[in-house]
Amino acid sequence: MDTLFKIADASAHGILYLMGALSVVSVAIMLERFLFLRQIGSSSSGMATEFRKVIEGQDIGKIESLSKSSASLEGRALGYGLTFVKEHGENGLDELFNSFKLIERPSLEKNLNFLGTIASNAPYIGLLGTVMGIMKAFNDLAVAPGQGNEVVMAGIGHALVSTAIGLVVAIPAVVAFNLFQKRVGLVLNNIDAARDLCLAYTKSRKA
Repeated sequence: MDTLFKIADASAHGILYLMGALSVVSVAIMLERFLFLRQIGSSSSGMATEFRKVIEGQDIGKIESLSKSSASLEGRALGYGLTFVKEHGENGLDELFNSFKLIERPSLEKNLNFLGTIASNAPYIGLLGTVMGIMKAFNDLAVAPGQGNEVVMAGIGHALVSTAIGLVVAIPAVVAFNLFQKRVGLVLNNIDAARDLCLAYTKSRKA
């Protein structure tokens, strides 16, 4: 039993160090993804506006000029799509765009799974640290019964810090994860819109 309490004592401190490391990693991922997706999102938003103008104005001929914009994923996808339909027609266009998304998705979602793992598990890791700390507090009371409730209350207070840190790490990670996933989803939706414009371009040439 003494060995178990020693493990609990060591684990309580170790979990705090682990939470500190996870917080540093989480912040690093959030900063890197924010800067990357802000740049992607800026060009993506511009292309979405241009796509909307094409649709509202039914100016299919403008698609060719948009396809020359290599500054955005949507522009490159549109360029690949137009080149493909000019040479091969619309058959196989869906597969081309699906392949494009499969190639680009890893860079868009880089480290997001790990960020989501931190967001979902940090509270539980913090709770584990709290349980270990409470075990230590009661063991301290058993070893020195004359010190009374003050020992237990102080130990529990320190143990709850672990849960608080877990929540502090998890909450920003959850918010960032959801925002980044939404941004990635918008980019992928715009790529689908580029595919549909390619189909519209093909049909306009046949008309």
